[in-house]
Amino acid sequence: MLPGMSRAVIFDLDGVLIDSFHAHYESWQEVAAGHGVVLTEQEFARTFGRTSREIITSSWAVPDLSDARVREIDDRKEARYREIIAHHLPVMDGARELIDALRAAGFRVAVGSSAPPENVRLAIDGIGRHLFDAAVHGRDVHRGKPDPEVFLLAAARAGVSAECCVVIEDAVPGIEAARRAGMASVALVSTGRTEEELRLARPSLVAHSLRELTPEGLSALLDRAPA
Repeated sequence: MLPGMSRAVIFDLDGVLIDSFHAHYESWQEVAAGHGVVLTEQEFARTFGRTSREIITSSWAVPDLSDARVREIDDRKEARYREIIAHHLPVMDGARELIDALRAAGFRVAVGSSAPPENVRLAIDGIGRHLFDAAVHGRDVHRGKPDPEVFLLAAARAGVSAECCVVIEDAVPGIEAARRAGMASVALVSTGRTEEELRLARPSLVAHSLRELTPEGLSALLDRAPA
């Protein structure tokens, strides 16, 4: 990487910036029960990080699920999720401190998420909109992770080339998307994830807390990455 090039960190949202596992699981359980679907925590953990519409169409054995019906279920589930977290946004431990440190070190900061725009806005507003240079949500892209579209668009909006970006993710599809985008990646072991499963995706680094990460350490990932 050439000296002086702008660098960026692209954060996934759920499980990285927002400790949202339990709120999403609760909202999924409520909506699924209304359709006679039993959703275990293990099943939920396996799909956590995918878009709601992907989960409904691929995992629910419900007949006659038209596109309009899927959108209706999706909207109801996400609205319930926002109700759950509205009064206490579960910001991930160390997130604000890491973002402050990255900005002080000259990094640009972006979000690249499969979540709907309302969820992304709620999180960014709660953390501090002025701290983010760019954000991409699920309706900005045509293809979900592991396709790299979400991260490539986040880099473009932040004005940083892909090889100068580090992605922080907590899911195998997201780590794969970062690799396909030509970006370094940090796998964050958060609720519902194991270090073993994340290492299978070959991230550049594995961390158990955002507090383990520093601008210097993330810069080192970029410095040792192939051009």
